[in-house]
Amino acid sequence: MLDPNNPLFWVLVAFLTFVALVLYYRVPALIGKMLDDRADAIRKELDEARKLREDAQALLADYQRKAREAENEARSIIDQAKREAEALAVDARKSLAESLERRSKIAEEKIARAETQALSEVRATAVDTAISAAHELLKTRAGGSVGDSLITQSINDLRGKLN
Repeated sequence: MLDPNNPLFWVLVAFLTFVALVLYYRVPALIGKMLDDRADAIRKELDEARKLREDAQALLADYQRKAREAENEARSIIDQAKREAEALAVDARKSLAESLERRSKIAEEKIARAETQALSEVRATAVDTAISAAHELLKTRAGGSVGDSLITQSINDLRGKLN
């Protein structure tokens, strides 16, 4: 094997030369340093990914909390609107009842006035008719001395009623 004519000898020399060059240029240290740098970069990326994940979870929790708050607020707005609508409906019913009652009273008053006016007109017509009938009767029956005596008696009656 140590024979220079043996090809294994030259393979051994090349191998030892290669190992010497690798050690001379500190390739293992360089590889170790590169691996350490790569490990540090991976560690930093993992830390950054962990931090981003925590931030994302915090944001998700915040958005979920805000969504729950918005949902609760929407429910409270809807409940408030329902209460206000019910109150408005009650007020509208009350107002409608009062309006109907007022209109009924006004209608009853108008009817009463119309009845009173109609009754007055009927009485006036009855009085006019009675006066004209009495006038016709007196004209045909109370002529001459009977008429004079009735006029005198009526005047005397009026004096007693006026005093």
